Amino acid sequence: MFDNVANLHAKCFPHKPWGVNDFADLKKSGCDIIASDNGFIVYRAVADEAEIISIGVAPDARRTGIAAAMLGIVENELRRVGIKKIFLEVAENNAPARALYMGAGYQEMGRRPKYYDGIDAIMMQKDLV
Repeated sequence: MFDNVANLHAKCFPHKPWGVNDFADLKKSGCDIIASDNGFIVYRAVADEAEIISIGVAPDARRTGIAAAMLGIVENELRRVGIKKIFLEVAENNAPARALYMGAGYQEMGRRPKYYDGIDAIMMQKDLV
């Protein structure tokens, strides 16, 4: 499984791909990973909160609803197990991802200046209750 998701990550983020060992380490650290042929999402739940670590869709499958569907699946599962809030960070210049999250009801709660190679990270959250 980690081979496939690492290959997909390299397609989504060719300038900083994560390898098989990165995904294995994430899984060992308590993250869950949902992956299909065209998309993946990595998230972690602790106590009654969760964090989206990474989400990606293959370039040729973008704008088809895959990311929104994966986000919905994760949110529903997190609600089912009692998670009350979900958090994420997104690069300020990633307009498609920001639109996805805003459309799904996430709200900006802060910034991390120059977090992504000189680009601000926008911290977002959503209540799941």
